[in-house]
Amino acid sequence: MEDQSVYRRWDELIPDALGLIFANLSLQEKLTVVPRVCKSWCRAVSGPYCWQEIDIDEWSKSCKPDYIDRMLRMLIMRSSGSLHKLCVSGLYSDASFTFLAEHTGSLQTLRLTRSEISDSIVEQISGRLSTVTFLDLSYCGKIGARAFEAIGKHCKLLVGLCRNMYPLMDGDKSQEDEANAIATTMPKLKRLEIAYLRISTDGVLKILSGCPELEYLDLRGCWEVELDISFLMEKFPKLKTLGPLVMDFYEMDWDSDSSEYLPWEFVTGDDGEYNDDDDNSLDELWDDERRLEELELRFYEEMEDACLNRLFGWHPSP
Repeated sequence: MEDQSVYRRWDELIPDALGLIFANLSLQEKLTVVPRVCKSWCRAVSGPYCWQEIDIDEWSKSCKPDYIDRMLRMLIMRSSGSLHKLCVSGLYSDASFTFLAEHTGSLQTLRLTRSEISDSIVEQISGRLSTVTFLDLSYCGKIGARAFEAIGKHCKLLVGLCRNMYPLMDGDKSQEDEANAIATTMPKLKRLEIAYLRISTDGVLKILSGCPELEYLDLRGCWEVELDISFLMEKFPKLKTLGPLVMDFYEMDWDSDSSEYLPWEFVTGDDGEYNDDDDNSLDELWDDERRLEELELRFYEEMEDACLNRLFGWHPSP
């Protein structure tokens, strides 16, 4: 029998190495399975090593707004300022946006689709997002030209912007002023998505003139835009343009509400570690054939090393 001492024990790996490994796991696994393996793994997923990239976009699409806010705050605090990518959908308050801006000094990629943030808060906070290079504010109906002008003035490193909208979201309301804000304040853009934005041909030409480094332009659903293909090929040979006459998934019925709330419960123990006494309750509550419609989420923000002890709806760890 070979001497087992020659093999490195997984629980002895340094936290940053464990973090690189755990970063490839799903949100569910990092929050409910890994912490139960051993104390060192629990400490690793409670620290910043696993949370330099936070992607809860899919999870947040099926969650109540208050739960999204609590989850976001917990994960951002775990990242300890090392976060460089954040994806979340349905951020419902200016306070949540303010919190993430104040605690993400090295953020580079930010996706806030379907969020309820306002022009005024973007104007106040955009100065804290100076490191952002890619921004997605698609389907955010409460912001307009003021927000994009502020973003352009403060986010000088911005090279990618998504501002896709729902079909006919604002009826006959023109969004030409948004096109003007992009054209005059974002000269380094290389990728721009503005599907279903209510803009004119003149607005697009202003963008092309003001953003000379543009390589990709998504105009799907911008029905009022008429561009001469030969003109584009001659003046902008490196530019790839999509649309406006393209039918795609944006034409789906967005009024249907088929989402269900994902069941969660956050409970922190006194020492921030997993409590084995909760195993039986997890087994009793798990039902593989359905999702629970309601849940109670409790999260005590004062516990820095908090981890999940109970969860409705997910398989318990082995």
